[in-house]
Amino acid sequence: MTAEKLKFIFEQFDHIEVFKTFEELSSGHINDTYLVTADSRRQFILQRINEGVFKDVPGLIANKVSVSQHLLKKLKQLSEDELKRRVLTFIGTKKGVFYYKDKEGNFWNVMVYIEGSLTFETVNNEEIAYEGGKLFGEFLNLTSDFDARKLIEVIPNFHNMTFRYSQFDNALKEASEQRIEQAKDLIKITQDLKEEMHVLQNLKDTGKIKLRVTHNDTKISNALFDINKKGLCVIDTDTVMPGIIHYDFGDAIRTICNTAAEDEKNLELVQFNLQFYKAYVKGFLEKTSSSLSPLEIKYLPLGAKTMTFIMALRFLTDFLNNDVYYKTEYPEHNLDRSKNQFKLIESLSEQFKEMEEYNLDFLGSLKE
Repeated sequence: MTAEKLKFIFEQFDHIEVFKTFEELSSGHINDTYLVTADSRRQFILQRINEGVFKDVPGLIANKVSVSQHLLKKLKQLSEDELKRRVLTFIGTKKGVFYYKDKEGNFWNVMVYIEGSLTFETVNNEEIAYEGGKLFGEFLNLTSDFDARKLIEVIPNFHNMTFRYSQFDNALKEASEQRIEQAKDLIKITQDLKEEMHVLQNLKDTGKIKLRVTHNDTKISNALFDINKKGLCVIDTDTVMPGIIHYDFGDAIRTICNTAAEDEKNLELVQFNLQFYKAYVKGFLEKTSSSLSPLEIKYLPLGAKTMTFIMALRFLTDFLNNDVYYKTEYPEHNLDRSKNQFKLIESLSEQFKEMEEYNLDFLGSLKE
């Protein structure tokens, strides 16, 4: 991407800044993201949304803009400068919409860059786990009164367990005998867990658990921290859509509490870090307990198990499909990823009762 083209795109948005320099940011895996510096030294995020992944980009942008506007209203007691650090600020175009569509059909949006912020790719101490829990918990709490039905489903069936099992069943029917043999132990576990892994789906479908605004990508790198390592702002809201709280809680726990990388082949290194779990829960429930139902709180540990399982299932399905979705570096890469996640489930399951007891004990302490 040339500076001339980015300058032209940047100028389509409603601001008084003069484009000076840019650098490409490579932290994301889906969109093209650039840090633009203006003559005034103010900085902005200029982003091309991948319409190959997201089929309704205007709807996606409407989702994240409306959620940010809601957050701004809920935090209106803060100063203007503080608001710009705590909530993503989107800039509209000169035509009054929040995206620009270029001649090639690409969609672009602009956000104010939050200066003096930090991100972490992994969690190495309980302090970051706790602050992450507070930050994602506050996001869910502040949006608990937002009507999730006003949001589009950015990725249909993203966490739908019935849909994911259907994909798995189809892959199993078409898979080679060799790959079935390589994955036979994981296939059996998948089939054995089918009933338990549908519990949250059934509670959602029957309306027993509230449909909420959910972020749907709560890895720790989507949390901004200030220089004192205190939670600042939830970012990367492209996947904000209707869901249940267990999606966000579970995915955060899955990524924060694994003691090894997601594709670590030495399964002895893969353990569920209970101390990080407790630290995250402490921060999370401090912010959300007043807006959660007893049923939602009861099933938070199952949310962690379910979200870990859904990734194990997706990796396994892709392996059986000859690796058509996830990028792989060697033939068994997806199989190793799936084994990794199933090992994490095993370690989590061994500590599941203690996870449940901690949640209830901590909730009791908040009410005293």
